[in-house]
Formats: sequence, structure tokens, C-alpha cells
Amino acid sequence: MSRNKYPEETVHAILEAAIHLFAQKGYDGTSMQDIMDKTGLSKGAIYHHFSSKMQIFETICDQLSRENVQALAQVVRDPHMSAPQKMKAMFRTALANPNQDFFISTSPSLLKNPRFLAAQVNELYTIVAPDFVQPILQQGMEEGSIPVENPKELAEAIMVLTNLWLNPLVHETDEAGTRRRCQTFCSMMQGIGIELMDDELVERYVGYCSLRDKLPPSQQPAE
Repeated sequence: MSRNKYPEETVHAILEAAIHLFAQKGYDGTSMQDIMDKTGLSKGAIYHHFSSKMQIFETICDQLSRENVQALAQVVRDPHMSAPQKMKAMFRTALANPNQDFFISTSPSLLKNPRFLAAQVNELYTIVAPDFVQPILQQGMEEGSIPVENPKELAEAIMVLTNLWLNPLVHETDEAGTRRRCQTFCSMMQGIGIELMDDELVERYVGYCSLRDKLPPSQQPAE
């Protein structure tokens, strides 16, 4: 058997095919056979690089996460924005993520997986909150624009609320319920002097409901 001289190209082809299939059919609706058919690769060629469909998915998530981190890092490092401006810009960047179709179509079924959900929560606590949100809150303390006493804990709370509690993909909530949650969150933030979400950001969260409702029944989140 001849050795593949370009393993990186093979891996790239597998990941690109899987991204397309997961976004189109969802994680549960995509089989390894689908990936083989899409790439034209044999079962052995795919399993030479990936031991399972989950490993392919996790590799994609890592890749997309690195892209998202780079975008958020640009906001945090911007020397021309105040802390409140950075907070809004960070959430705009996250909600305008070009990879959103992929996450929307795969999250409902994968959030039923305790291992996957635990990994997402761990990333919020160990990467996003301390590396991106906390530095902005600390900047706000120093410049007097955000009167907060515990930036570490507040950063964690903001991340959990915005990524889990406000997210209708995690637990099914209708548009009215999502708006009420956003209003409640805004009131909480305003109570400590932070104007984090405007009407546009609220509507983006609400928009997730209609995107979720377009998914096939097998990809709907649990009630």
C-alpha cells in the first residue's frame, strides 16, 4: 500500500466535508459513511486519522474555537476602546460568528452529551472568562468606567448566563421567553453599572429561536 504523501491535505478534506455535513444534517444525522461518500476516501483512510466521528467533531470545534479566540483577542487588545465599548464589541463579535450555522445545527444533539457540555462549561471558566472578559472588567475598574469589585467572579457569571441561560439552543425557550431572559439579564447588569446588551444583541439571541425551529425534529433541543 502506498503511503499518503500529503496527510495534511487528507485531514483538511475530512474536516471540510464534516463541517458541511454537520451543518447540513446535524451531528446525529451524519454518519462516517456520509463523510466517506463526501470525501471519496476509504474507511481505512479516514480511520487512519480519526478514531471516531466524535474525534472529528472535537477537532473541528478546536479549530473553530481558535478562530473565535483570535477574533476576541483583537477586541481585548484594542487600545482605542474603553472597557464598556470592548464588552459590547466582544459580544457582537461572538454573536456574529461566521461559524454560527455549524454550532446551531450541532449544539442541540451534542448538548445531550454530558462530556461535551462539561467541556464547553470548562472552556468558559478556564479560557473565555479569565482571558477575555476579566481583563476588560479590570480595565473598567482602572479607568473608572465599570464599578465592579470582583472581576473574576463577575466574568464567570456573565459567561455562564450568556452562553447557557440565555441561549435557546441549550434549553428550548420561545421568542417571548428569550426576550424576558434578555431583559432580566440587562437589568442585572445595569444594577452593577454595566450596559452590555442593546436591542440589536437581544434580537440576535431571539433570532436563535427561529433558526432552532428550522432544524429537523431529530436536531431539536430537549424540552
